[in-house]
Amino acid sequence: MTNRPRHRHTEDHHDWHSAAYVDDWISTDATHDDDRRPLIERMLGLAGLSSDAVLNVLDVGGGYGVVSGVVLRALPNASVTLQDYSEAMLAQARDRLAAYAGRVRYELRDFTEPGWAEGLGGPFDLAVSAIAVHNLGPDGAIPVVYRGVCEMLKPGASFLNLDFPQFAGGLERHLGWLLEAGFARAERAWEVGIQSAMAAYKG
Repeated sequence: MTNRPRHRHTEDHHDWHSAAYVDDWISTDATHDDDRRPLIERMLGLAGLSSDAVLNVLDVGGGYGVVSGVVLRALPNASVTLQDYSEAMLAQARDRLAAYAGRVRYELRDFTEPGWAEGLGGPFDLAVSAIAVHNLGPDGAIPVVYRGVCEMLKPGASFLNLDFPQFAGGLERHLGWLLEAGFARAERAWEVGIQSAMAAYKG
């Protein structure tokens, strides 16, 4: 999760498989975390879940664990599966979320690959993501992500995404992709600056 594009497949710009590179990148990006956490907490409210509910949650493109950390604190009976493309990012997440070791699973998956959701540990009661999916750009990969998320959710579950859709096709296209993926309803919940909170609900 980041306020700057983290293009997963543009290795000439970023080396997400290098631990040294990821360490350096996070040292700058993490300075925004205190501003992000309240937005993620607000986003969680869109699911309408009880804070003491027993939940199985998927963090899509979870990076170094900012979103998962908020979920684990806000929902003390939740368990989280954190998926990311970068092993170096997952290593950072393991360190940062060590206090929740019994409640977190880490999955190295490329969510642009068809079938990326198979065997990921669902069905899930909730899926969350922040500042991740837009990095794929409007090139056809994002619908693959959204289909995978929808397939893994229980009926009636939600997918909440805080992102920059205007950098990857625009908000209306994202909402359309979510509906095409199989969600019964998809909407823009609110905006803060250039960030949009999107909520999609499975029928």
